Amino acid sequence: MVRNIFTAKFAKWYKQFILYELKQFRKSQHTYMVIIAVVIGALGGLGALFFRLAIRFFQNVFFGTGYYSLDFALGLPWYVKLLAPAAGGLIVGPVVYFFAREAKGHGVPEVMESIVLHGGVIRPRVVIAKIIASAVCIGSGGSVGREGPIVQIGSALGSTIGQWLKVSGSQLRTLVACGTAAGIAATFNAPIAGALFAMEVILVDFAIAQFSPIVIASVTATVISRHFLGNFPAFEIPHYELVSVYEMIPYAILGILAAFVALAFIFMLYKTEDIFDSVRIPEWLKPFFGGLIIGAIAIFFPHIFGVGYESISMALKSQFTWYFLLLLVGLKLLVTSVTIGSGGSGGIFAPSLFLGASLGGLVGAVVHQLFPDVTASSGAYALVGMGAVASATMHAPITSILIIFELTNDYRIILPLMVACIISVLITTRLKKDSIYTLKLTRRGIDIFKEKDANVLSAVKVSKIMKTDFEAVTPDTPFSRLLKLAGESRKLNFFVVSKEQKLLGLISPYQVRKTARTTPDYGAHLVASDLIMKEKFSFTPEDTLDVVIQVLSQRMLDDIPIVNNERDQQIIGYITKTDVIEAFNMEMVRKDMIHSVSGYISSTQRFKRIRMTSGQVLCEIEAPGYFINKTLHELELRKRYNLEVILIKQNYDPVRREREQVITPRPDYRFQFGDMILLMGTQESIDRIRQIK
Repeated sequence: MVRNIFTAKFAKWYKQFILYELKQFRKSQHTYMVIIAVVIGALGGLGALFFRLAIRFFQNVFFGTGYYSLDFALGLPWYVKLLAPAAGGLIVGPVVYFFAREAKGHGVPEVMESIVLHGGVIRPRVVIAKIIASAVCIGSGGSVGREGPIVQIGSALGSTIGQWLKVSGSQLRTLVACGTAAGIAATFNAPIAGALFAMEVILVDFAIAQFSPIVIASVTATVISRHFLGNFPAFEIPHYELVSVYEMIPYAILGILAAFVALAFIFMLYKTEDIFDSVRIPEWLKPFFGGLIIGAIAIFFPHIFGVGYESISMALKSQFTWYFLLLLVGLKLLVTSVTIGSGGSGGIFAPSLFLGASLGGLVGAVVHQLFPDVTASSGAYALVGMGAVASATMHAPITSILIIFELTNDYRIILPLMVACIISVLITTRLKKDSIYTLKLTRRGIDIFKEKDANVLSAVKVSKIMKTDFEAVTPDTPFSRLLKLAGESRKLNFFVVSKEQKLLGLISPYQVRKTARTTPDYGAHLVASDLIMKEKFSFTPEDTLDVVIQVLSQRMLDDIPIVNNERDQQIIGYITKTDVIEAFNMEMVRKDMIHSVSGYISSTQRFKRIRMTSGQVLCEIEAPGYFINKTLHELELRKRYNLEVILIKQNYDPVRREREQVITPRPDYRFQFGDMILLMGTQESIDRIRQIK
């Protein structure tokens, strides 16, 4: 009995000790994030290895060998080439449609969407669905890459770990990027490129705070990959160099051509997707028909099967004729578009490299035939073309340059590579705002550039922080009175108003005291109207703080008067620079809270009421009947009830097999029956909302 009591008390004390130590450890945020990044990097590296094994397994299932090669494919019977991709489509379609819709396509846009809209929250089941769907698609001959799936798998692992540890919103986004970096690094044996891809493409941010964990995760994944696979690059790269300075001209031309190939790739991919979407057959059956098209082409040209690394290596070794390389460009554009457009699962990065190698080899073969003494072999141009098309497709020149540089480990190819990549990106970004990744989000109505660059103060009106205890004086107020006010009042400025309370201008107490020191006979003739500032600024309660802060940053003003409207100019209050800064900080906290909380609200649990340190309450309620079919802008919850809408949980029809979706509040969001709202405000305000019918 005594022993049991002692054991129970010891267990309780030990648990409290562990929790306390963990709490103290988490206070060291940087060290905490680095250690988590190591774990994610290791899991991301292992995930990449497992994904390769899964591809090899399904290659053995569909083609009878786990060590697939082009020579082996050329010897396969025609019916195997035709039916293998179709059979793979019969598996991929149901897995994606019934298990995880996010596994459809190339995966990277889904990761970007989770970062921007959901704070990095990715469902854990995506890992399983993506591994199965993409491994089957690639293993059966689908013309896609393995980089996109590995990015999504690594990101989902990072998100799952972050949600389990209940990290903050900004930390969760960083951990997702850690998973991305780990996947790319393990795939290409390129740790620098992995880190840069995560920051340039996924986060679109190079902040120092998140740089360290991402680099650590990338390095860890590379160590894991090299331990199991050896220190070998993804492609066999012969030795190349810049033969003559005149070669920069054909390399520049290659950059121009790469831009148009990238634009054609983006157009064909989404045009094919639209065509398949318009076909009236079950969604889960479409990959089967896409597989039949791929198989029909592969009967004659099996070079387009799978990720195509062997064909890329042959182009780098100058083993293809120029006219066959031209044919490969057209075929790869078609088959990759069909694979993804029909609902297959796989990445577009490897196809971009394939297109670049074929295009570069084509340009190099022609140039070397015309000017053999001053140009390198076609393989050098194939290598530069890989970077040029990839950078134009992704709008990510830094990542592309570093990947090619890490593959070659030779500085001499860097100059033509930089020229071609920058030219191709300049042209594509000029002609098309969206990359192949962001266009998918734009077509869904998600403007990632707007979401990234949105000013948090644009949603906060002046009326929210306006103060009314201003100090007003009339134009004829004597200087002696102003001097007395300057000594007694703590106001930053005095507002000069007419008898009708119309704003005439501002007077600074500092200017009053300065005048008193420099003008001995000031009391005899000076009045308030003599000291009014030349510049006059004012805002109305309906103006937003993003406009106000621009004025405060451009002018030496500590506060700004608020008038009832532009026509009457009657002063009703003022705001200070400190108030605007505090409002900005509060909005940033609120934005981070949205991302944090959205990851921990499940569709099966209701979020319990939490009393915050500020005295406010965080509480989830069902949308009252009065809210239905009304927008957030129409309801004006912030103005009428002083309530902040943190997030909305939208209720979906279970017949569609889709779970409830957590979304960030937008002014144009229209409430539906069954919506749950997470509100932050005083208990009294929340009780008022509950009473609405």
